[in-house]
Amino acid sequence: MKNLSNKIKKKNSSLKKNKKTKKAYIPFRLNILFFVIFSLFVILVVRVGYLQIIKGEHFVKQVNENSSLAVTTSTPRGQIYDVNGNLLVGNKATPSITYTRGKKIEGKDILPIANRVNELIDVPVDDNLTERDKKDYWLANPKHLEMAQKRLSKAETTNKDDGKKIDDEGKLYKLTVDKVKTEEIAFDEHTLKAATIFKRMNATPELNTAFIKNKDVTEKEIAVIGEHSAEIAGVSTGMDWDREYTKNNMLRSIFGTVSSEKAGLPEKDINKYLAKGYVRNDRVGTSYLEEEYEPILQGKKAKSEIVLDKDGKIVSQSPTSKGERGENLKLTIDSKFQEKVDQIVQKNFNQIITSGLGAYSPGAYAVVTNPKTGAVLAMSAVKRDLKTNKIESNPLGTIVDLNIPGSVVKGATLTAGYQTGVISGNDVQVDEPIVLAGSPIKRSYFNKTGGPIPITAKESLEYSSNVYMMKLVFKMMHLKYTPGMAFPYQLGDDTVFNKLRKAYSEYGLGVKTGIDIPMESPGYVPSDFKNKEYQPTGGSLLDLSFGQYDTYTALQLAQYVSTIANNGRRMKPYIVDGIYDSNEDSDLGKIKKQTKPKELNKVTIAPEQLKIIQEGFYDVVHGTGPYTTGRGLKDTKIDIAAKTGTAESFIQDANGTPQSTINSNLIAYGPFENPEVAVSVVLPNLSQNATVSPVNQILAKEILNTYYDMYMKK
Repeated sequence: MKNLSNKIKKKNSSLKKNKKTKKAYIPFRLNILFFVIFSLFVILVVRVGYLQIIKGEHFVKQVNENSSLAVTTSTPRGQIYDVNGNLLVGNKATPSITYTRGKKIEGKDILPIANRVNELIDVPVDDNLTERDKKDYWLANPKHLEMAQKRLSKAETTNKDDGKKIDDEGKLYKLTVDKVKTEEIAFDEHTLKAATIFKRMNATPELNTAFIKNKDVTEKEIAVIGEHSAEIAGVSTGMDWDREYTKNNMLRSIFGTVSSEKAGLPEKDINKYLAKGYVRNDRVGTSYLEEEYEPILQGKKAKSEIVLDKDGKIVSQSPTSKGERGENLKLTIDSKFQEKVDQIVQKNFNQIITSGLGAYSPGAYAVVTNPKTGAVLAMSAVKRDLKTNKIESNPLGTIVDLNIPGSVVKGATLTAGYQTGVISGNDVQVDEPIVLAGSPIKRSYFNKTGGPIPITAKESLEYSSNVYMMKLVFKMMHLKYTPGMAFPYQLGDDTVFNKLRKAYSEYGLGVKTGIDIPMESPGYVPSDFKNKEYQPTGGSLLDLSFGQYDTYTALQLAQYVSTIANNGRRMKPYIVDGIYDSNEDSDLGKIKKQTKPKELNKVTIAPEQLKIIQEGFYDVVHGTGPYTTGRGLKDTKIDIAAKTGTAESFIQDANGTPQSTINSNLIAYGPFENPEVAVSVVLPNLSQNATVSPVNQILAKEILNTYYDMYMKK
């Protein structure tokens, strides 16, 4: 019994110990648990703090990028003004309806919007809406797409190379397009308008803006689009612009053109523009001044922020920057003077036609420059359609149309003589008919009797001696001319050709003038000396010496005479006088960059030799000899020097029959002692009777007198 009692006591004692031990373990475990929880909480707080404080801006930016994006729209181009700040090319603002495409937006998403827009506004049917455009519109309806896809056979959807099913969506869609039936796209007028809207919206690149309608948009249409903006995601109102020309056709072809939003970037330059940040539907200058000064005239784009939902559809759009219009150009040309020169050219050409002298003439050209700076003061030309007799303004012709210059080049030929050392000063040579074995006789026009007439270098210009120039060629070939001699020219020999053309090029003949208008012609200088069918001959070499072979533009002739006037310094011609800021008032703005005159080269002859050429040009007008060629210019209001030029030419008439004609040209500058104006006149393909009618002198005199009256008369 006692043993039993002891056992019970021991057991109770053991239980109490175990109980105490368990009680001791519970607080310890709780402490560990609390510590772990506390540690995790601290880590969480630290992490949240890191995310909010340290990385907060990063994640906010990331969220914004995912939900809102910036899109840009073009702004009007810079404007073009004359030298006095008169607007020549501006922008006419027009209200428009635009569409901005969101991300991952497909044709099926665009279709209901296009249809709704069609109910709200009137968009004329696109004249260029194709059968493919109609099919794309029809297939944008998922039911129609499924219907057309079911028409595809298994063979059509199987790749012939590996026998597997075609999984390229583009290829499948192309196959599906072919399954659309003609009657399914026989749309009525209303549906054709919807297809037009769909075409324009569907062609808009992702996150870009394009015009749904930008012509004849009414105030009512602007209002209704605004009222229903919630129904037509991405559709909004805006402004477009068109180039506006304030002086009708004045210099129109020189200004060039700007692409439409539909045409966008020109294919030939697309990679260049894309690399500069342009988008494919941006409007850019595609020719002449608009192209040359594209980076200047292009405006700074306006920016908007668009908010997208999770499906990439536009929820809202708000402007963030209105952008800036492009910078302005101020030309070197006074529009009033240009207008008067245009009138002079037009009037004289009309008189040439009515008098019968211009039955085959395709036009007339005149260029006026400042010989000391190269600034272009006027560029005027007309062109005539020989079949319809329609006459149009053609100022671009002054830099691209080529004509035989005739005797105006003789100053440059004397230069070649000086450069090669075959003459040194006012040397005398005998003018006489050039008779070569087996060749037609070549003579000077003034020497009608054919007798020997000794003339100086100056008189060779005053009388316009072809023979003097040809004898320079003989000397360059180390030949002494004797009547009836054989001309020992070896076909393919370009030696003397190159000597002449080197001298010509120093004046700007046969090379580009460097004017700030792209695509000017360098002239036509035949030099295929190895091609037996086309290679120049000995006769060609002689013809070249008096302006009867190579062909040049009116601008090249103006640069040539300007170089003579400027003591042998050839200046780069330019038409843009400066670049100016744009401003809110559409005025010229503040000057940003002024064009500085640039000397291209100096003619490499001695000053006293150039003086002989200058004095020879002066004697063309003021000489007292029996054969002076430019006396009709003597009473010009400015004291001028000049060189006339008559060239034999040929042209096909309206029936394709070759006709023998002449070119009547002239170059001049003045005042002789301190030149400030130079002019070239080119009158191609006149009748042979024009040799006795100084139409070139009449036209040039009127231009020079107008210059005097406007700028020199006190």
